[in-house]
Amino acid sequence: MPERWIAVCAFDQAVEPGVVYTPEKPLRVKALDRALNDQLRVRVGDVDPGADENGTAPVAGTAPAVKLVEGQAGGEGSARFVDVPVTSVNTADYQVTGAALKGSVGDTVTMKVKFTNAGPAWVLTKEGDRLVRVMITPPAGTSVVKPHGFCEAKGEAYACGTSQRSVNEGGQETYTFQLKIDKRVADAKGSVALSTEARPFDPNKANDKADITLDVTGGGRPARRAARPMARTARPAGRRRPATTGRRQTATPWRRPAPRRCRSRARLPRRWSRVRARSSSCAAAGPRA
Repeated sequence: MPERWIAVCAFDQAVEPGVVYTPEKPLRVKALDRALNDQLRVRVGDVDPGADENGTAPVAGTAPAVKLVEGQAGGEGSARFVDVPVTSVNTADYQVTGAALKGSVGDTVTMKVKFTNAGPAWVLTKEGDRLVRVMITPPAGTSVVKPHGFCEAKGEAYACGTSQRSVNEGGQETYTFQLKIDKRVADAKGSVALSTEARPFDPNKANDKADITLDVTGGGRPARRAARPMARTARPAGRRRPATTGRRQTATPWRRPAPRRCRSRARLPRRWSRVRARSSSCAAAGPRA
């Protein structure tokens, strides 16, 4: 709630009905270093308003008593109270702070960005004026798992408000998001920025926007390794696999097969039985009778 100071002035004198009265001396207020757009509320009543639940016990003033004197009639009417604006020449630096995120694909990370009124003035937004909003755009390659409670989705961005109509100097709002890293995107970058309505009290626009960076570490979840093929040793030609039985198997030694017999185109005499025929593909053991 905005800070308030209440001064109660009691006038111990008789007043006539229908007569306009005004203080003998004008009331003066002092603007503090934090003043900007403030209000002075004047209320007239016949009872002591007393202190509210957040106030302190009243302290008697030391200045001379104030008297009421008759004023000129024909004013702007009457009301139980009236608000008098008190405008001070001052500035308030609204600024935002980004975030640097880091994680692997599939991780859920916490993003915290801030809005700060760096002062020196506090800001009370006038009735009817638009409140400042903070626009947050998450980095590419991420999805929002849980947004902040003051934020609502506006396309790819989120529009976030403040908890009160007034922002004290040094006051800030922290917006916390839960983001899931869906995929790696080169140079992925989001942003946090103030809305673009006019703010004459804030001449410094350089800190109205900040980056939200994302560093995706690792290569994500590792892919399943392919099965490595088993090396098989070729068996020599002519070797047979032993038959499978219920008994223990013994290896059969391999023997080189005997050369095939070749048919001779001409019958050879019997006396040439010792002659060895030659061929490019086989060697005969002897002529065929």
